[in-house]
Amino acid sequence: MQNNQELINILALTRLSYYHLNTMVDLYRRMGSATAIVEQRDDLSRQFPNLPHRLIDDLSNLDPMRQRAEEELAYDEVHDVKVFCLGDDDYPQRLKDCPDAPLTLFYKGTADLNARHIINIVGTRHCTRYGEDVIRHFVSDLHRLCPDVLIISGLAYGVDVQAHRNALAQGMQTVAVLAHGLDNLYPPAHRDTANTMLKQGGLVTEYMTHTKPDKLNFVRRNRITAGLCDATVLVESAKRGGGLITCRIAREYHRDVFAFPGPVNAPYSEGCNNLIRDCGAGLITSAEDLVNALGWQDETLLEKARQEGIARDLFPNLSPDEQRIVDLLRQNNDLRQDIIATRTGLPMGNVIALLFQLEMKGVVKAYAGGTYHLLA
Repeated sequence: MQNNQELINILALTRLSYYHLNTMVDLYRRMGSATAIVEQRDDLSRQFPNLPHRLIDDLSNLDPMRQRAEEELAYDEVHDVKVFCLGDDDYPQRLKDCPDAPLTLFYKGTADLNARHIINIVGTRHCTRYGEDVIRHFVSDLHRLCPDVLIISGLAYGVDVQAHRNALAQGMQTVAVLAHGLDNLYPPAHRDTANTMLKQGGLVTEYMTHTKPDKLNFVRRNRITAGLCDATVLVESAKRGGGLITCRIAREYHRDVFAFPGPVNAPYSEGCNNLIRDCGAGLITSAEDLVNALGWQDETLLEKARQEGIARDLFPNLSPDEQRIVDLLRQNNDLRQDIIATRTGLPMGNVIALLFQLEMKGVVKAYAGGTYHLLA
């Protein structure tokens, strides 16, 4: 967690990043903190000659934004809102590596945004009876096959709210990515669902309070929906729509994308069918297809074996260096390649090759963000 001064500075820069998103994120990563940017703002044009002049000008007048940041922090403290900054350890790891990740996230809820399995379910606001049936069966079967999956969507009409409500009905955690601040809710008709999600999931946004749900905000939030997850699932979509944008972004982030096919010539299946035809998404017809495609079925079986007391302490045919990595992950699971190399003392090239061999043997699994998880 950042100190108070850093929080104020990064929230002030968050206000600026609405117009300079990728540039601000890149600058933050280069400088290492928001405070460093603020303290050296008069020298940034010399250090980084390619910075836009408008950004330099905006940085010279930060005082109103810092005051707004202080007001935001006061609201967040009173209303139990967590503020995740890009440099924090508890910032969602899958999202952190995305080039346009938000500098800050505002979150209220109970779900772990770094859960082992996370998917998003997206699609049209005009969900048909066919789409509702697909979502109901998919979520129900997914809970049976892999009950720890966190389901992300956007709380919009149609596919989004159906995904949330079916997840809640199954006792699964579900989180909505909002296009406005946490002091508001759009659409208001979904307030009861949102209130339930606060106890069984949560609400997350990159926007401060008093931010209206403008059209551009809905487009921008699609990158967060995609970036938080291991995979995107498109249920129904017209030829053009926000769900297709989320799928495109997910592919750019090198995440898995899946789509349910629909009847030929059905207007709200056209986007799904075209995406599958153009190899933009894997075709799935069930939760089992998804779980098998992502390799989660094996993990579920291993977890079941552990719960039944079946030990799996010895792996076959492990070299001394492979065993060294396994021992490290037993002590501290979910580590990146560079950290594994540092802590084992092995060269990075060797670590990459060894992790590949361990993955082929079913000993570890690679997750989004470059982390490796020991499966037993």
